[in-house]
Amino acid sequence: MHATPSNEPDTAAQAEYGPLAGFTVGVTAARRADELGALLQRRGATVLHAPALRIVPLADDSELLSATRALIGHAPDIVIATTAIGFRGWIEAAEGWGHGEALLRCLRGVELLARGPKVKGAVRAAGLTEEWSPSSESMAEVLDRLLDEGVAGRRIALQLHGEPLPGFVESLRAAGAEVIGVPVYRWLPPEDLGPVDRLLDAVAGRGVDALTFTSAPAAASLLSRAEERGMAEDFLTALGRDVLAACVGPVTALPLQSRGVDTVQPERFRLGPLVQLLCQELPSRARVLTVAGHRVQIRGHAAVVDEELRAVPPAGMALLRALARRPGWVVARAELLRALPGAGRDEHAVETAMARLRTALGVPKLIQTVVKRGYRLAVDPAADSKYAH
Repeated sequence: MHATPSNEPDTAAQAEYGPLAGFTVGVTAARRADELGALLQRRGATVLHAPALRIVPLADDSELLSATRALIGHAPDIVIATTAIGFRGWIEAAEGWGHGEALLRCLRGVELLARGPKVKGAVRAAGLTEEWSPSSESMAEVLDRLLDEGVAGRRIALQLHGEPLPGFVESLRAAGAEVIGVPVYRWLPPEDLGPVDRLLDAVAGRGVDALTFTSAPAAASLLSRAEERGMAEDFLTALGRDVLAACVGPVTALPLQSRGVDTVQPERFRLGPLVQLLCQELPSRARVLTVAGHRVQIRGHAAVVDEELRAVPPAGMALLRALARRPGWVVARAELLRALPGAGRDEHAVETAMARLRTALGVPKLIQTVVKRGYRLAVDPAADSKYAH
């Protein structure tokens, strides 16, 4: 008798093919997409990239230029730097417009707050010194400090970076502050919607196993495009059941959570921990069965048979999933035909796809033919009684 299988991945075996091998991960990021894609591919994932946004080039951004001139002309009391790349970009854009020295003079005379260590580095690289930085890297801690100090009648410049800051600006204004937004990195919908539409179709068709989000605007943009195409319900259903929504942090997750989508987030809001989280979550969610004495783990577009990764064509994966929904039970050819992508009416298509599936798995006896009835996974009921209901 075989031991009841566990969904815990074999880490030693995974080292040979990567913990994300056999899974497809969607990447919605515009900025740092190459870095995130490389991290995922290094761990074996197939990556489907569709930037859900495009960034307005800083040098062309009239809103940022206008805000910069306004601050130089009337210096604020406090400036809050929220991201390193945004702060650097702002200084560089000001230099390009011929306002670099004037902006630095302005910033030297104000109370400068930096959200975290990376931002502190950018501030100091510009020859400036921050007054204070929160140990938590949290904007909530920045807000608490400002409200404790009292902001009535004070002019506060906030470097924005595309992410929403729920309640932050409203709380300062309610306490009597004047808040000027400095719109670094404004985001607009992509000029080419083709990749976004292909990604939406892949999610709705369960062609991806996880969808990653590194900004709230990207999540909102993808939801908006799904609405425009009349497929929001299908998209949200897929995220609710079969496709893992992985967000870099809680702010990024807000647009999805407001639509009832459960998300996962790493403890540290960085790309590396996000990828590590996927390395844990996706293998642990994969179905594992003992079939004809072999351990079979069913991944997105592959199966792991006795710790050997076996690529399986889409039609074969559709059949394998249909059989795995009722392990050991006979599944009729007509039902399997309906499970095939773009299924026609000829049951011969099932036989062809089944032959290819057996070849791909490398162990033909995993799937038994039941004459005149259909096919079944050769599951030992005693070993896998918990699945055979």
